[in-house]
Amino acid sequence: MPSTTKPKGFYSSGFWTEYLTTQRNKLPELSEVDDDISDCIVRFLGGNPGDMQLQGTNTYLVGTGNTRILIDTGEGLPQWAVNLTRYLEDHDISISHVLLTHWHGDHTGGVADLLAHDPTIVVYKNQPNKGQQAIKNGQIFQTEGATLRAVLTPGHTTDHTCFVLEEENALFTGDNVLGHGYSVAECLGDYTTSLRFMAGLRCSVGYPGHGTVIRDLPRKMATYITQRDSREQQVYAALIQQASSSGQDSGRSNSSSSGSDSGSGDDEDDSEMGLSTSDIGLRLYGEVSKDAATFESALKPLLNQVLFMLAESGKVSSKLVGPDKTRHWFAKGVTY
Repeated sequence: MPSTTKPKGFYSSGFWTEYLTTQRNKLPELSEVDDDISDCIVRFLGGNPGDMQLQGTNTYLVGTGNTRILIDTGEGLPQWAVNLTRYLEDHDISISHVLLTHWHGDHTGGVADLLAHDPTIVVYKNQPNKGQQAIKNGQIFQTEGATLRAVLTPGHTTDHTCFVLEEENALFTGDNVLGHGYSVAECLGDYTTSLRFMAGLRCSVGYPGHGTVIRDLPRKMATYITQRDSREQQVYAALIQQASSSGQDSGRSNSSSSGSDSGSGDDEDDSEMGLSTSDIGLRLYGEVSKDAATFESALKPLLNQVLFMLAESGKVSSKLVGPDKTRHWFAKGVTY
């Protein structure tokens, strides 16, 4: 069944929907119910494949006894509820806790169905909704055969939480790290910090919110961090290069006009030292960035995330330039 959740914001543009659809068509097929991924984990797909959901949302039944813990609940589609409740009944299993990785509807939509099945289930989430219990950093959740430790990892969302499975040295990565491709972030600065923290846990296996099991999590974490660092370095290098070239041009200009009283002393050339987001896009992506629809829907939002993160860390500044008040960005602390 196709997902009812559609990409929102700039991910709903024609550029992104075409790209995401192409990528999804390359994905390996996953079983709706898979009890062969681990000795203590059964994975249930949410029945909601889509451009943003890949093969669908992964939900995980964790433990080995008659009482287990469920991580995430899918989108609330009937087939997921049928598959899960049938498995529970066939194996004489009940659920004691539901742990939600974050608030997005494709991870929380099935809560109502679960509570209708068993109203005694306790639902936990960082920044909980009414009727839910809060998750604290480092909080332990135990059931037979499984010990889960919560780690708060904001970035993809402000409430995002991962869970370490101590018995396997594994990490339920939620949507911070996916089984295929890359995730998106509400706050790039927090997300980058969380990625480094997750890598520091040194877990060997990852169970993502979407996509296949990550059998070499350290390598996947390194790839994610490198991708984020590379984009940041490229943007910052473009601003450094611009500042350097502008500084050299200014020096030549000052030298040629020395002794002249015609200079006004105004800061009229200051804007030449900065770059607009479109300038940066042109330097990094060339002809691709000249397509207005592609730039506005795909490149500009991503570049702005990086630029504002660099501003928060004190590496760059910005100001509005010209009659149209275009924001120009500047590398801070550059010397010539």
